[in-house]
Amino acid sequence: MTIGKRIMDIVLALFLAAVLWPVALLVVLAIWLTDGGPVFYVAERMRTPEQGFDLWKFRTMRNAQVNAGVSGGDKAERVTAVGRFLRGTRLDELPQLWNILRGDISFVGPRPPLRRYVEMFPELYAEVLASRPGVTGLATLAFHRREEVLLAACQTAEQTEAVYVRRCVPQKARIDLIYARNRSLCYDLRLMVATVFRRVSLRRR
Repeated sequence: MTIGKRIMDIVLALFLAAVLWPVALLVVLAIWLTDGGPVFYVAERMRTPEQGFDLWKFRTMRNAQVNAGVSGGDKAERVTAVGRFLRGTRLDELPQLWNILRGDISFVGPRPPLRRYVEMFPELYAEVLASRPGVTGLATLAFHRREEVLLAACQTAEQTEAVYVRRCVPQKARIDLIYARNRSLCYDLRLMVATVFRRVSLRRR
C-alpha cells in the first residue's frame, strides 16, 4: 500500500465515522430491538496469505451453531428483516471503518477471503492478496450480483461450497488481478463512487 492510499483511507474513514455515527447507532438499536444480541458479527479473514485478522460487520443473520463457508441459498432463512435491509444498502459493513483505521483493509481492494479458500488456492491468493484487501473493489462491483444469483440457487452447504470454489473464486480472482494492474488513487476514487452510484463506469480513464 502506498503512503498516499493509506492517508486517503485514514482521512476518509475518520470523516465517515464522524458523519455516520448516528446511522450506526440506529442500526445497533434496530438489531438489538428486533433480534437481540450480539449486534456485531466478527469473523476471521485473511490480510495476506499468512496473516489473518478479525473483520467486523453488523450481524445480519440469526445465530447458528455451525456457520462455515460463504452465504448461499442454504442460509437464506437465517437472514433477518433488518439484515436484508443492511445487506441491500451495505450498511452492515459500517464497522469495517475500524478495520480500515487499523490497517487491516483499505477502502478499495479484493474482498478479504476466508482462510479455508486461501489454503485451497495458495498460488492464486498469493497474487490476489499482494494488494491490500478492501471494503469494495472491481471484483465486488463487477461480479457481486452474479455471485448472489449463483449462490442463491444453492440449497445445501455442500452445493454452496462447490459453486463458490468452482465458479466464484476463479472469476473474482481474475477481476482482482485486473484491478492490481490498473490501481491508482484516481481509480480507487472512481470505484468508491461507483459503489454508491452504480451507473458510474468501472473502466479506468
